[in-house]
Amino acid sequence: MASMPMQARPQGITFDEYGRPFIILKEQDSQRRLTGLDAQKSHILAAKAVANILRTSLGPKGMDKMMVSPDGEVTVTNDGATILDMMQVEHQIAKLMVDLSKSQDDEIGDGTTGVVVLAGSLLEQAEQLLDWGIHPIRIADGYELAARIANEQLDKICDSFPIDRNNPESLIQTAMTTLGSKIVSRCHRKLAEIAVEAILSVADLDRKDVDFELIKMEGKEGGKLDDTMLVKGVVVDKDMSHPQMPKVIKDAKLAILTCPFEPPKPKTKHKLDVTSVEDYQKLREYEKEKFQEMVKQVKDTGANLAICQWGFDDEANHLLLQNELPAVRWVGGPEIELIAIATGGRIVPRFSELTADKLGKAGLVKELSFGTTKDRMLVIEECLNSRAVTIFIRGGNKMIIEEAKRSIHDALCVVRNLIRDNRVVYGGGATELACSLAVTNEADKVSTLEQYAMRAFSDALEAIPLALAENSGLNPIQTVADIKSRQVAEGNPRLGVDCMDTGINDMKEQHVIETLIGKKQQISLATQLVKMILKIDDIRTQGEA
Repeated sequence: MASMPMQARPQGITFDEYGRPFIILKEQDSQRRLTGLDAQKSHILAAKAVANILRTSLGPKGMDKMMVSPDGEVTVTNDGATILDMMQVEHQIAKLMVDLSKSQDDEIGDGTTGVVVLAGSLLEQAEQLLDWGIHPIRIADGYELAARIANEQLDKICDSFPIDRNNPESLIQTAMTTLGSKIVSRCHRKLAEIAVEAILSVADLDRKDVDFELIKMEGKEGGKLDDTMLVKGVVVDKDMSHPQMPKVIKDAKLAILTCPFEPPKPKTKHKLDVTSVEDYQKLREYEKEKFQEMVKQVKDTGANLAICQWGFDDEANHLLLQNELPAVRWVGGPEIELIAIATGGRIVPRFSELTADKLGKAGLVKELSFGTTKDRMLVIEECLNSRAVTIFIRGGNKMIIEEAKRSIHDALCVVRNLIRDNRVVYGGGATELACSLAVTNEADKVSTLEQYAMRAFSDALEAIPLALAENSGLNPIQTVADIKSRQVAEGNPRLGVDCMDTGINDMKEQHVIETLIGKKQQISLATQLVKMILKIDDIRTQGEA
């Protein structure tokens, strides 16, 4: 591996032949390995370059990024975790920033852009402290102390939301805040309602638990985003195995099979040679007899729809049609499990084990067809267990549907987090500025060198409202200064950047709501990563002397 660059001066972001962005560090091959302060400066430069890419995507007025894969596939998104995941990042510290965004996405599901912007800002402030000669360990200790004060301030200014199935408006408002910065923001009210209804359908409020396995997302191009709907059941991207089978089945009893509709093969290494017409006729009759026996076993249990994980040939298909047993073939493993959960049925591995009590039950099974292409999907509704739900997304093209899936997943995660912990804080940079003021006040009481790191932490927290104001076309410095002075004068920690209007507003009145655990996680993860980066003073490759 190449040694680390010396005094790396970034030339900005450039693109390779596939359109993937990457960071250029000047003369990185020709210079010797860096150690000490030079290494730390180099690490900070790389992290700042990554943070600056995402900075313009923050907030409801943030810009989107077009990512192009090596095979030319285009993705348009402003989801921080997705952008960084698709970027070609070579620098080791930049890779840590990518992992930071991914860990926020895995744990919380939202705030992936903000956590990287905050980490970049903390490192930028640390760079100045290093120039002053403050030791990295003292900076790291000051940051840790400031993060603890910020988290305590969050506990003081948070509000609790009632979680009520009959009045989910507070949950919808929080989901709308998440969706407000996405491509799908045009119909974010409807998508927020769908996300909340989906979570409440599968949530166990007593245990404060949500099983995401019960929520499935399916998409089909060609419709409007407004046509997205929540199905209290399962949508499968399959159709009936024969075009003449009924398209609507009421009071369906489903036989859920993982065994194929075909004659059993001998479990030996010997092969069967057919040498005459009579032998062939016997084999054909045997196969037909076996098919009829299989169909009869299914029909005898009272089933009127067979869901099969495997395929079956034309002869079996014809016999199923003759015996008036509609069937769906090639249904994948995850889908077949979800159908079993939704309908209360059992997955049957052998025909001999199929009994009436193992059948799944659904009020309605119907085929949906789309446009002139006659693409079909199967919808299983009014299931015995209504906890399994499917969000069926429509959109103009595949790219819109994929972005809608990512956006709705973020909204689902936010609502799930509120079920776990119903405490919230307010967005628009209001929370960060309230924490910034609290950290500054505590820094004045500290007499050691850590006070400089605490003030730097306080300044770094302002990066979020500054980016929001800048992306909204406001004067960032003037806006943030006005908000801080009003927060102090009025004692109102809910004042923040109003991105949809001009100036400052109370974020509670604007319904700009974020979860407390999401905000705490952002500050904690960013601080942990920055502490780790500050303590690195050398990079050696394996086997290097």
